Amino acid sequence: MSAAIQPYTLLDDEDCESRILAARKTLGERLVILGHHYQRDEVFRHADFTGDSLKLSRQAASSKADYIVFCGVHFMAEVADILSRPDQVSILPDMSAGCSMADMADLQNVERAWQELSEVLDTEQTITPVTYINSAADLKAFCGKHGGIVCTSTNARHVLEWSFKQREKVLFFPDQHLGRNTGYPMGIALDEMVVWDYDQPLGGLSVAQIQKAKIILWKGFCSVHQMFQPDQIDNFKQKHPETKIISHPESSFEVCQKSDYIGSTEYIINTIANAEKNTRWLVATELNLVNRLHEQFKHEGKNVHFMSPNVCMCSTMFRIDPQHMAWVLENLVDGHVVNQISVPVDVAFQAKLALERMLDVSP
Repeated sequence: MSAAIQPYTLLDDEDCESRILAARKTLGERLVILGHHYQRDEVFRHADFTGDSLKLSRQAASSKADYIVFCGVHFMAEVADILSRPDQVSILPDMSAGCSMADMADLQNVERAWQELSEVLDTEQTITPVTYINSAADLKAFCGKHGGIVCTSTNARHVLEWSFKQREKVLFFPDQHLGRNTGYPMGIALDEMVVWDYDQPLGGLSVAQIQKAKIILWKGFCSVHQMFQPDQIDNFKQKHPETKIISHPESSFEVCQKSDYIGSTEYIINTIANAEKNTRWLVATELNLVNRLHEQFKHEGKNVHFMSPNVCMCSTMFRIDPQHMAWVLENLVDGHVVNQISVPVDVAFQAKLALERMLDVSP
């Protein structure tokens, strides 16, 4: 922890609230605050824009703001830096707010996998690398360099369709579940989607498995969505058989197969918002969002439940708190930028290529 922030850790949330509001008033249009759906309410309420990571970055880039304060995690602030104007500064209130899924795929392991695959296949002619937006900037740059692309949970199918038009196979990282849950409805058989274990030689696969595969899935997952299990659905529906099940595609294949609806956080929000009154929903996604949906729609008689019986929130997202936010904003008022996220120019160039390909093919 930086010594400079230590006095702020002693502030209670109420003190932080008043200081955040005062700093925002001073900074005016020079500041835009972005709040991801998984963010805690004490921070989320201060956001100028709320939503998924890509949507937020694009909104910030089109704003007049000099400073983009991203209440999310590290890769999100990187995307904001890549897509924003050169004169805009991207800031992450707490540098320890990372993403465990994104950390499961690093450039060294991906490059090694690419090299090992090249011993079996002509990778440049055969495989399109696809990275989920929940990944580091240098992995997006890897995709840009090798004719690949980025996807989100919303546009993953469109991205895979584009990818297969380029080459016959896809290397998909870092989330195996999003890849599998997207590929299966496209008619790709489970045995044509193999998991690459980056701790094993040749990913723990045989040459025959690699040659047969349509999608090579990275051995990665979201620690939050990994908590949801099929028996949680079965147990809940025994008590409430009328329940509709809605899951984020980062959940396991087995959970998604038992779900009535599968989609991104925005899709989950919109589906429940547009549902009939007096309906019951069991939701497989992050706890802060589910609790917010419950409060938002309970007046319509909608019962929105968190799927796991255990408390399960995005612990790294939770590190963005009012104390860090007050510290960042008051430094900006004083003319100091702290916790700037700056992607190297060469990395940003290649990463932007992959992001622009995604934007071109998205509906």
